[in-house]
Amino acid sequence: MSKKIYLDNAATTPVDKKVFEAMKPYFSDKFGNASSIHSFGRVASEAVEKARGQVADFFGAQTNEIIFTSGATESNNWALKGMTKKYQAENNKIPHIITTAFEHSCILESCKALEKNKKAEVTYLPVYKDGVVKIENIKKAIKPNTLLISIMYVNNEIGTVQPIAEIGKLIKKINQKREVKKLNKIIFHTDATQAINYFDCKVDKLGVDLLSMSAHKIYGPKGVGVLYIRKGTPIVRKQDGGAQEFGLRAGTLNTPGIVGLGKAIEQVKSRKSKVKSMTLLRDYLIKRVLKEIPDAHLNGSKIKRSPNNANFSFPRVEGESLLMMLDAEGVLGSTGSACSSGELKPSHVLLALGLKPEEAHSSLRLTLGKDTTKKDIDYTVSAIKKVIKKLRGISGNVLKDYYLNHK
Repeated sequence: MSKKIYLDNAATTPVDKKVFEAMKPYFSDKFGNASSIHSFGRVASEAVEKARGQVADFFGAQTNEIIFTSGATESNNWALKGMTKKYQAENNKIPHIITTAFEHSCILESCKALEKNKKAEVTYLPVYKDGVVKIENIKKAIKPNTLLISIMYVNNEIGTVQPIAEIGKLIKKINQKREVKKLNKIIFHTDATQAINYFDCKVDKLGVDLLSMSAHKIYGPKGVGVLYIRKGTPIVRKQDGGAQEFGLRAGTLNTPGIVGLGKAIEQVKSRKSKVKSMTLLRDYLIKRVLKEIPDAHLNGSKIKRSPNNANFSFPRVEGESLLMMLDAEGVLGSTGSACSSGELKPSHVLLALGLKPEEAHSSLRLTLGKDTTKKDIDYTVSAIKKVIKKLRGISGNVLKDYYLNHK
């Protein structure tokens, strides 16, 4: 097949043409440093501030609460490590963090690093079979030294949606009681990277103090993102140097990337009307796969799910082989196995749902984009059926040997 059907939009999206056009002048004609006071610098600075306003408007935030970063990984690291460092400096105590067992790896690895260095104690909440955290478990996990609760809005692998606004209301009530007891305020952080395109992200409605995102998930450029920091949130500066980003993150600003982020987030509004049609297309994909492929299983909640995400497990099929053979058929997705990143480990997300390692190794994530069509889905289902039939023809002993050698 000459045409490639791209169904890995949770990994990254193509830069929208309007976004690219908005960025182009700032690579050459308008190349000034936004920190320079001459006319070229002022042009760049004005472009940065326009983008900051676009982002602030989207989140319902103040412009001085929007801090540009290199992406959600940096933002997430900063949220966790910046908060704990500030707390320790002021209280000389080890803070407590609450998160879930299936957060993005940058959250989990940050938490592990903080634990290893005795900078924080961490509670990892279960998410059960449907991939949704239970609010009562959050309430039970809170301790006197709880500083931060970090729950991702939409899971990047299985697309399940967490009740962020409800959690925000719970934390607000708890903080009112803690104020009387003179305990520190609990800070609420969400990684909203996968939510921007489809869900309400107004920070006051969600009740969050910190929010992370990346531009390349919303048809913007790679290498730029945001950390929203609610005014008054006690966090240390990211890095020392100049006074950029309100003195919180030193370094020359990525003007073209920031302009692209601003334009991309502005474009999200125009796509909101297409969410319903994408949801119908996703459901069509899920229905056909579950009906037409024996033993196919949908991972995570079917209802509390992102409009673009479908994650399946196919018993007696190895995910990496499935992915490569689909690529040869012109369908580009991803697998729940982390083998493609050089690690022979099953997805921690799927294991958190209760899947066995061999089940996690048999998974396929397909994530739709704004240009995905019904014709694309029809071809994809046909390709999956064809490839799985081939793979299931492999001797059971071959698969058995594979799992024994890759435990």
